[in-house]
Amino acid sequence: MATTRELIDGAAGALRGVGIETPRLDAELLLAMAIGVDRTAVVAHGEAPVGADAERTFRAAVQRRVGAEPIAYIRGMREFHGIALAVDARALIPRPETEALVDLGIAEVMRRLGEAALGDGAHGDGTHGDGTPTPLRVADVGTGSGAVAIALAVALRARRVPAEAVEIVATDRSSDALDLARENAVAHAVGDRLRFAQADLLPDDAAPFAVLLANLPYIPSGDLADLPAPVRFEPAAALDGGADGLDVIDRLLQRLPDVLLPKGIALLEIGADQGTTAAERTAMRLPGWPARIQADLAGLPRIAIIERPAAAAASASASASAGGDALDGLG
Repeated sequence: MATTRELIDGAAGALRGVGIETPRLDAELLLAMAIGVDRTAVVAHGEAPVGADAERTFRAAVQRRVGAEPIAYIRGMREFHGIALAVDARALIPRPETEALVDLGIAEVMRRLGEAALGDGAHGDGTHGDGTPTPLRVADVGTGSGAVAIALAVALRARRVPAEAVEIVATDRSSDALDLARENAVAHAVGDRLRFAQADLLPDDAAPFAVLLANLPYIPSGDLADLPAPVRFEPAAALDGGADGLDVIDRLLQRLPDVLLPKGIALLEIGADQGTTAAERTAMRLPGWPARIQADLAGLPRIAIIERPAAAAASASASASAGGDALDGLG
């Protein structure tokens, strides 16, 4: 019966041989998955024997990794912003850099809730008939696995924000991705804080939002063939941003006057080489709207922050009363 160390050494060698960047780490994670323990357990107990069933599962997983399949798909999960999300080929694997988008979203939502509590700002379209304030409406456009929306909802719950205070609408054009997002929402018990809509960007009849988050495709079509092999296992539609990588983002920019409330804010993740182009495109599509590009921890452009001026366009005011007929809740 092979020991954990023997299996890890053999698998690491095989993975190294095909150019996997983190062969030993991957081998440890896959063996931990096969045995059903934490990675630290297989590292700490190198002489422990591994049962036949676990070894077969492990060897099959290693073969998938040798074939360049992402380890997140093999394990069926990915850690993101402190939570574990189910992931599979239905949606893009959440990236660490997208955590910055969540952090900005949390800060913006909390700031607006604080201003509303002090009577210094408005985040909705007024009050309900009984005098209670309408919720702060937040959109996660192109939700995929639900990573951004669910991480935001979990963070708001941890900060004791009532579910009725913030309405988070997560959209995606892929019904398969939305199914995965719903599964993740249920797993993290935030179904009462999320609503889902299948739409190209946003439903036509959705009421405007105070905060809009989006991690849309931004890789130029011509670059897709040169992506690392594991990335090619992910849905092409979640990666392909058109000729210059900004086609989908550009379409969202054109929608912002109709989907953002006055003083609303849009936080859009962009590619590390798109800072100047994204700023120019925003200025062209939305003249007079304050916008800036925020860098990530590596100092690279990462998020376009776009604010709507206080003056409301007639189209947004008219659509504020539109319902969410295209939305479905998890209850």
